[in-house]
Amino acid sequence: MKPIIRAEHISKRFRIGTQASPYQTLRDLVVEAAKRPFRKRRPNNSQNGDTILALNDVSFDIRPGETVGIIGRNGAGKSTLLKILSRITEPTTGLADLYGRVASLLEVGTGFHFELTGRENIFLNGAILGMKRAEIQRRFDEIVAFAEVERFIDTPVKRYSSGMYLRLAFAVAAHLEPEILIVDEVLAVGDIRFQRKCLNKMQTIGDGGRTVIFVSHDMSAVTRLCPRAILLDDGRVLRDGSSHDVVSAYLSSGLGTTAEREWADPNRAPGNDIVRLRAVRVRGEDGFVTQAIDIRRPVGIEMEYDVLKDGHVLVPNYHFINDQGVHVFVAHDHDAMRLREPRRAGRYIGTAWIPGNFLAEGTLIVGAAVSTYEPFVIHFWERDVVAFQIIDSLDGDSARGDYAGKMPGVVRPLLRWTSEQAGRAVGTPDPRPAV
Repeated sequence: MKPIIRAEHISKRFRIGTQASPYQTLRDLVVEAAKRPFRKRRPNNSQNGDTILALNDVSFDIRPGETVGIIGRNGAGKSTLLKILSRITEPTTGLADLYGRVASLLEVGTGFHFELTGRENIFLNGAILGMKRAEIQRRFDEIVAFAEVERFIDTPVKRYSSGMYLRLAFAVAAHLEPEILIVDEVLAVGDIRFQRKCLNKMQTIGDGGRTVIFVSHDMSAVTRLCPRAILLDDGRVLRDGSSHDVVSAYLSSGLGTTAEREWADPNRAPGNDIVRLRAVRVRGEDGFVTQAIDIRRPVGIEMEYDVLKDGHVLVPNYHFINDQGVHVFVAHDHDAMRLREPRRAGRYIGTAWIPGNFLAEGTLIVGAAVSTYEPFVIHFWERDVVAFQIIDSLDGDSARGDYAGKMPGVVRPLLRWTSEQAGRAVGTPDPRPAV
C-alpha cells in the first residue's frame, strides 16, 4: 500500500536569536505583500555557531488509516516535525510528501485569522482544505455544536477566550473531513471534559479509516489511541513500532522513569548495621524488568536486601504514590511466620505482586522500606526508588470497557457486576460466570 505520509531524511536547522514577527492584521499583510517586490535583498550573515539542529535525518512512512503517536521529551523535535508535515515551515534538507487533505491543530493561534469571525474562519479553513462551500455548510452546525460557541460564532475570534478558541480550532480540524489530522499537545490546555471529548473524537476519526498523528506527553493516551508510536530524541528517530513497545523503550531509556535501581557498593546502600538495601526492580509476569505494564497484567515489585545481623524481625514494605502526589496505598510482607521469626543473616529477595485490573493507568512511584514493628524501627526508607507506567487499552476487557476518555481514580478494579430485570423470577441463575 502506498504511504499517505512519507518523510525522507528530514533535517531542520534554526537560527538562534531571531526575533519573532509581531501579530499582523489583514491590512498589514496586504501592504507587506505589495512592498516585497521592491525590497532589497539582504545577505544572510548567519554562521554555524548561530544555529541549532532541531531535526536530524528523520525518515518514516505512514500508511492510510494509521493512528501514530509521536513521543519524546521537551526539545526532542516533535513540534518542529509536525510544523513541517503541516507545511507551516520547510525542512532545511529532505522531503515530506503528504497525499491527502491535511488539518492541523498545533499551538493555539495556528490556522485562524484573529480579525475574522468564528463563522468566517470555519469557511476559510474548509476552503484551504479544498472543500466546496456546500461541503462546509453540511458540517457547519456539527462543528459549532462540538465547539459550544453558538452565541459567539459571528464574533471575531480575537475576542474569544483561549478555551473557546481551542474548542473551535479542534472542532474545525476534526470535522472538515481531512484525510490526515495532525494534533499537538495543545489539548493539554483544555479542561478535563473537553480533553475527554477530543480523545473520543480522535478515536472515532481513527476508527473511520483516516490518518491521525498525535503528539502527547500522556503515555496512557498515546497507547490508548495509537497502535504505533515514534520516539524522537535530540532530533532523531530512536524507535518506531508498537506503541506499547516504544513507550516501554522511552520509559526505560533514561528519558522517562526508571524501573530498576541497584547499589553496587554496600557501604553506600540505604540501611544500617542490621539490614541494607541492594536493589529494587519492577518485573512483569514474564519475569523481565519493565517500565510499562498492561493494566490487565500483574506486576511485581522486587526488593533485594542483605540482612547483616541475626535476631531481628524484619518487615519489607512499599509505598505507592501516583504522579499527582496521592499516596495510593502501602503494602508489606504479611506472612504470619515471617512476622514472628527473626531473620538469619544473608541475602534475601522478596516480591510483592499487584494483580491485574487493579491499578489505574498512569505513573506509579514506589518507595521501599524495611521496618521492625516491636519496637518500631525504620531501618531504611528509600523514597521514589523506582517508577513504572500502567497502560490501559481499548480491547474492551479492562475496567474501562469501550470508553476512550479519561477515567478518574487512584485504582481501577474490574468489578463483577450483576444485573436483572425487575420482576424476574427469584432463583433464575445468572448465566455469566463469576470473576
